[in-house]
Amino acid sequence: MTISSSIRRTGIALLGAGPVVAALALTAPTAAAAETACPAPGASTTSAAQSNARCSATSEAGGAAAAYGFDGTAAADADATSLSLAIAQNGGRATSSSMALSGPAAIAIGPGATVNASGVRPGLSIGIAGPGATVTVTGVTGPTCSGGVGFAGDFQTFQGCLSLG
Repeated sequence: MTISSSIRRTGIALLGAGPVVAALALTAPTAAAAETACPAPGASTTSAAQSNARCSATSEAGGAAAAYGFDGTAAADADATSLSLAIAQNGGRATSSSMALSGPAAIAIGPGATVNASGVRPGLSIGIAGPGATVTVTGVTGPTCSGGVGFAGDFQTFQGCLSLG
């Protein structure tokens, strides 16, 4: 497999993510959701819990982590010179951790949705899971998507995955 075909496949997968995210956002319940927000810019640690919503974020100096739980559980951890984002809604579980020059994002929407995203090399990555889906981005091997509707794009490995359920 050549690098250009890997890049082409990753680009196509990233373009395909838009409709998946829109569909998940439209089908996700919004009434009376407990919300937590945990921004951690620079050297800081924060956590919050309210009803079924939980979040935690830790960041070293020069990094930034943010986690948001909307009736879900989200955790983000960022080393120096990196960014980390985790968002969980309606029973989802999202975790994101980053090392220097990486920027992983994990978004889990719906019951049983799980995303674990790691940034270990320079580059951005994203994992999105709908109800029942599991998405894993390691930054070393290609991402994996299984269960329900899920998507991942990883510019650390120039690979992606798509699960339609």
